[in-house]
Amino acid sequence: MTNNTNNLANPLIDTATHWKNWSGLQQSNPAQFVTPTDTIQLSQIIRESKKCRVVGAGHSFSPLVCTDGTLISLDSLTGLVSHDEKLNQSTIQAGTRLKNLGAVLDPINQALQNQGDIDEQSLAGAISTGTHGTGKDLNCLSGFVEGFQLMTANGETLDCSRTQNNTIFEAGRVSLGSLGVLTQITMQNIPRYRLKEEIKLTPLQDILSHMDQWKTENRHIECMVFVHANDAILKSLNPTTEDIQTLPAPWPSDDALLTMCSEVAKNTPLLNPYVQKLLGVFVKPTTRVDWSSVIFPSVRETRFNEMEYQIPAERGLECLAEVVATLKIHKAPVFFPLEYRYVKADDIWLSPFYQQDCASISVHQYHKQDCHEIFKIVEPIFWKYGGRPHWGKMHTLSATELKKLYPRWEDFMKIRQELDPTNKWINPHLESLFLG
Repeated sequence: MTNNTNNLANPLIDTATHWKNWSGLQQSNPAQFVTPTDTIQLSQIIRESKKCRVVGAGHSFSPLVCTDGTLISLDSLTGLVSHDEKLNQSTIQAGTRLKNLGAVLDPINQALQNQGDIDEQSLAGAISTGTHGTGKDLNCLSGFVEGFQLMTANGETLDCSRTQNNTIFEAGRVSLGSLGVLTQITMQNIPRYRLKEEIKLTPLQDILSHMDQWKTENRHIECMVFVHANDAILKSLNPTTEDIQTLPAPWPSDDALLTMCSEVAKNTPLLNPYVQKLLGVFVKPTTRVDWSSVIFPSVRETRFNEMEYQIPAERGLECLAEVVATLKIHKAPVFFPLEYRYVKADDIWLSPFYQQDCASISVHQYHKQDCHEIFKIVEPIFWKYGGRPHWGKMHTLSATELKKLYPRWEDFMKIRQELDPTNKWINPHLESLFLG
């Protein structure tokens, strides 16, 4: 076991700040915004604060972070703490951004087993909300957690794993920051590996007919569905030993095209279906090969707001078809594609994938447009299919509905109350989820 630690001094404190998330939809005015440089400072900040929330990259679309109390950033608590070469495990400071993990793990020949297509999030934020990639045999990121350090409401640190504080470990791998602050996280990784990415246009009807078969033939497969187009973008990733194969940067970039088309949908909704039908002009078949940490993420500079539900896998395609048909009937003014992925079941109490293989369906709306209009249309469809919401994305469920979806709901609430009897970590959003 090797160890790497650092210890800095003097927290950065901003007493007159306004915070907003990446999309700009969620905003709040914390009494202070604090960036501790070590866990000693973090403990003192927690003990002296009546109300606290922790922020990473602000990539949650739900108001998980909003507070008028103390807002704590872990941006100074980053990097590798230790690693175990034989077990392929690494302990990482919780504020480390996913986009920086390649540089952290490459030198020790480790890589995350799976990852989503946005890598801006902090490791703690991704774990706490059940963030995921795609793959029928692959869990969300929280499923690869082997242990963590949790700083509780009284500023004390607990080591939690399958053998230490096991009940807190079971509950805390997806906890929405309601049990305390994750300071270190031990991940079960695998040796560094390459992926071959293949992207092509595929008729939507073929996807609805064959996606359940294709998911067994590929390590990762997902599709991006445009409501008014006949074709969808199909993307697969598979392990390979082939040489690195890069692609020239397109001009204009995919992200620039997305922004342009979203502006068209916003300003001239009648043109939106016709622009979507031109998908074949913009999307050409491509193949590239690179290390997993390079292949997984995609550029996401066009801002949006998002709703995502996890549907029982066997009903995923049926649900997707109904969402597409319904948005088409309503002539929804949205250009952003729906995203469809698969995630393996896990045993984490508040994971949306608890004891249930899932199909993940994401609905996005350009940040300059009212997202509530289309979310109001599609959310009842997700409910109809027994969906569970992604904790970091928008939904309207309260405690009454949520407790019916999670068999260990009351067990989690008991642990939460024991660890935080004064509700230090509870903001208005969590109050509606947990106490409403």
